[in-house]
Amino acid sequence: MSPASTGASTTVGAAATVPASDVSDSRMTPGGPGYRRMSFALFLSGVATFALLYSTQALLPLISDGFGVSASDASWTVAAATGGLALFVIPMSALSERFGRRTVMTASLAVAVTVGLLVPFAPSLGVLVVLRGIQGAALAGLPASAQAYLAEEVRPRALVTAIGLFVAGNSVGGMSGRVITGWVAQEWGWRVAVGVIGVIAVGCAVAFRLLLPAPRHFKAGSLHPRRLLGTIRDHLANPLLRRLYAIGALFMTVFGGVYTVIGYRLTEEPFSLPQGIIGSIFLVYLVGTVSASTAGRLVGRLGRRGALYLGGGTTAAGLLLSLADSLPLVLLGLVLITAGFFAGHAVASSAVSKTATHGRAQASAIYQSAYYIGSSAGSTVGALAFHASGWSGTVGVGLLAILGVVTLTVLGSVAARREVVATAG
Repeated sequence: MSPASTGASTTVGAAATVPASDVSDSRMTPGGPGYRRMSFALFLSGVATFALLYSTQALLPLISDGFGVSASDASWTVAAATGGLALFVIPMSALSERFGRRTVMTASLAVAVTVGLLVPFAPSLGVLVVLRGIQGAALAGLPASAQAYLAEEVRPRALVTAIGLFVAGNSVGGMSGRVITGWVAQEWGWRVAVGVIGVIAVGCAVAFRLLLPAPRHFKAGSLHPRRLLGTIRDHLANPLLRRLYAIGALFMTVFGGVYTVIGYRLTEEPFSLPQGIIGSIFLVYLVGTVSASTAGRLVGRLGRRGALYLGGGTTAAGLLLSLADSLPLVLLGLVLITAGFFAGHAVASSAVSKTATHGRAQASAIYQSAYYIGSSAGSTVGALAFHASGWSGTVGVGLLAILGVVTLTVLGSVAARREVVATAG
């Protein structure tokens, strides 16, 4: 299947044409020197990023009660963090082009964990939202830099698997952060809960810096604004990349909306679950860990287009199942939503890294910006839809987003066929 069918370019740069078996290629490969250390270090960075970024999501009902605000107001503690990341991911990626991936990732984690230790002391919702926005902006140095690091340091044939492991770290961080905060908050309140996450993130940040191998293939670029804007224009002019950016945003719109609102739904009738149990619901993130880490094999069997269809279809089925007033069916729905989302995200993000022939950090940064704009939009619109129409409103928003994913993938198929016809002619 042509890569154009999913928005991936058929040109991935000269380095990508080097066979994995070529001994002259000194980049890392599974089983080779440094690969496990690198994988574990980036896995831990993913854990810290998602644990911090969504540390308040499972606690929104408690934050609403603590500050006397509505669900849509409390949801800004999530939207501010993801919005801050979306706004700053491109500038941070430019810094990584100049100062190095590892340097920027280390500095980003250091600032984010420091702010994380201040979050529990926020005296008002406004201050909490500001701190969360700063935290999200700091975390912006992680996602795009990590993908660029992998694209430079890992052999092309192992890239989808390597990025899948990083995304798996995201799922573990998101899961553990929500489960831990749920049980801690039930006993000691939401402030202690987010403080515990801050301490865990400190440990992940230290281990990340100690384990991550020094880059061997990084070449410093320029911070000249005109050159940066030119690189961004190049990427946005590529219709294949544009489709991938939109697909990432739409997948995350579903995910952000569902997991921002699900806590409110489960505290209401007919479920009326306590906070600790609601936090444990996020154990379904483990499904995302599996689906993300096996994305490479999924693409190998179905192709990227087939993997995106499967991810979108699985997510849509989960949304429909979650409409039931049966807790087992709701849980099954969340499992399907999580599996479909993480598979789709891993496939789309790895395709971006392969497509870019230059400015890989900026290409990944634009994807991450679109992705987290989708998260902010999903959190806000999903909460508003829940306030207006209940859970069915949130599900409706998610289904519209998945329809967009399917439409864009079909457009990729059409573009691939036209490319084949044009080449044959």
